[in-house]
Amino acid sequence: MRSRVLEGNVRPAETTTVHTRILRCMLALDDSYSYWQRVETAVPIGQRARVAFECRWFGTKSEARIRTLMTDMAERFDAYPEALAMLHEVGTVPAQLRPFICHIHTQLSDPIYRHFTGELLPTRRAQGQTTIDRDGVARWVDTLEPGRWSASTCVKFASNLLATAADVGFVVGKKDPRKLTIPAIPDWILGYTLYLLRDTQVEGTLESNPYLRSFGIDGNAFRRLGARVPGVRITELGGVIDINWQESSLRDWGLRYRGGNP
Repeated sequence: MRSRVLEGNVRPAETTTVHTRILRCMLALDDSYSYWQRVETAVPIGQRARVAFECRWFGTKSEARIRTLMTDMAERFDAYPEALAMLHEVGTVPAQLRPFICHIHTQLSDPIYRHFTGELLPTRRAQGQTTIDRDGVARWVDTLEPGRWSASTCVKFASNLLATAADVGFVVGKKDPRKLTIPAIPDWILGYTLYLLRDTQVEGTLESNPYLRSFGIDGNAFRRLGARVPGVRITELGGVIDINWQESSLRDWGLRYRGGNP
């Protein structure tokens, strides 16, 4: 798939084409952090793998592995240039925030992971189901495009989806049945998500979408955020939600609220 790096005044957009990249690259927490700290966007994407290999951005990984990894990094981060520029400029991001940033960008770039964490898991929680297992996820994957993948590929999808969700904190345990949880979502992450989604074409609305639902926030919970989110004020009058954006861009917001502190 071609990179969706967008130019001009075209808004970035979530990926809608189903692909299999999560079979090769899951959350990639440490690699993602290394990428947004070191990347120079002036260097063409096609040349970055060589630079990353020679400068040991990703430790001892082979150049072939880095080429694969760089494709994912471009889809997850370069496709959202303002977010990447902000993360690069901010530099140090507290460790407790990094998994959630990687989760959001994996959702944006991977519709299967987005549906898994933003629809399947929230639906199970809403139905009072507290666990999930690999076989059930494999069957769910097969329903997305029946017959497209072999049974073993569906199982691999399930294993990687569960492992990725576990790295964020939505699933606990490596053996079935695995417990469903919702980790404490830092206020900074909610602000980052809202400012990123504000200028990105996504399915749903700013108040109700798979990104917030993965955090356990639906329409009613969104209304209760109130003054919790840094740089955003949410009020409701007569059933109408009003969002007051206190910063003009995600970059300005990120530079003001570095790691959660203005």
